[in-house]
Amino acid sequence: MAAQNNIYSVSSLNRAAKSLLETGLGVIWLSGEISNLTIAVSGHWYFTLKDQSAQIKCAMFRGNNSRAGFTPKHGQQVLVRAKLSLYEARGDYQLIVETMAPEGDGLLKQQFEELKCQLAAQGLFSESIKKQLPEIIKRVGIITSSTGAALHDMLSVLQRRDPRLQIIIYPSTVQGQGSAASVASQITLANARNECDVLIVGRGGGSLEDLWCFNEPQVAYAIYHSTLPVISAVGHEIDVTISDFVADLRAATPSAAAELVSQNKTFVSTQLMTLVSRLKQSALNILQSKAHQQNVLKQTLLQHDPKHKLQQKTQHLDEVTLRLQHAMKQKMQQQTTVTTQLKNRLQQASPAHKINFEQHKQIQLSRDLKQAMNNKLTHSQQHLQHQIEQLNAFSPLATLARGYAIVKDQDGKVSTDSAKLKTDDIVQVTLDKGQFNAKVM
Repeated sequence: MAAQNNIYSVSSLNRAAKSLLETGLGVIWLSGEISNLTIAVSGHWYFTLKDQSAQIKCAMFRGNNSRAGFTPKHGQQVLVRAKLSLYEARGDYQLIVETMAPEGDGLLKQQFEELKCQLAAQGLFSESIKKQLPEIIKRVGIITSSTGAALHDMLSVLQRRDPRLQIIIYPSTVQGQGSAASVASQITLANARNECDVLIVGRGGGSLEDLWCFNEPQVAYAIYHSTLPVISAVGHEIDVTISDFVADLRAATPSAAAELVSQNKTFVSTQLMTLVSRLKQSALNILQSKAHQQNVLKQTLLQHDPKHKLQQKTQHLDEVTLRLQHAMKQKMQQQTTVTTQLKNRLQQASPAHKINFEQHKQIQLSRDLKQAMNNKLTHSQQHLQHQIEQLNAFSPLATLARGYAIVKDQDGKVSTDSAKLKTDDIVQVTLDKGQFNAKVM
């Protein structure tokens, strides 16, 4: 009985084997050669990954292969990150590929992901420790190659946007052996000198290998321990490095970093004009306040002057006079309006208006009658024409006009059956135009 409890169906066995495979190893990295690549209509990739002595079937679904950035070719050496699994329907052991890269870049990407996870676990990417840029920036430190195009671009942007900024350059190698140590030492030097308000660390674009010094742990730790705010400006907008995650702020390009730390000359000029305007307004407010106080004292003095009281009485008299004139004018306008209304009512009741209306009505009725007679005549003519066309359609003459003929026998009767005619009979044939006799052959 116990043995029967261990009996598997094929489906349950494959399901159990799949579970063991997927949970046993987890995510693995694998290097191998592509063969038998098939790109399905669904967009999924199915291929075999092999080395000199073994091979394994692989599947990479569309959602993952769309992020690969390239389409593999037969015989290409690649590095993949995948999970071990089993295709239950056939019981095939296979890999479900999550990421793929050509083997050279792939190894670097693997190292990048591993270091990224390690530093994230140590808290180097935490948002809570990132420093804000100062509101007022007077000195900018730049750590990059002294001969690179990135430095030229940043200096051009800073000079154009904010010439007042002081720029301190900490030259460093940014590519090749020893470049990571050079960048890290310059970050440490800038913090020791403490002579700038913010640091820009970066370089222009390049391959993953070219930018690799900004993925080194010593650069990441140098940025993390910096007391100065650090802006990471490495490569182009699509390039992402470990420095970008550790820095207090990431700029898409070196030029974008220069724009972040500089103020537009127009903006500075506007601020200056605003301050000057506020200063003028403050001075004007003080003058207006003093002038108001003077006027108050002057008005107080005038109120006790008999001349002022006389002026007030005179002004009151003028106001009463103006009000009287306005009231009289308004009354006259009201009477004029009433007179105009009565005149309009009288004109509306005049017989001439009624006669004129009836005349217009008579003219309109005459036009309508004439139009109705014309319509009736046109309709009758069209009906007559239609009757003529129908009569012509049924006329025998119309049939003859279309190429038909009427055949009569010797007795003058119309023949409709050729079987009733005999050889040598004389028949009369009538056409649309004329007639003739014919002999039956």
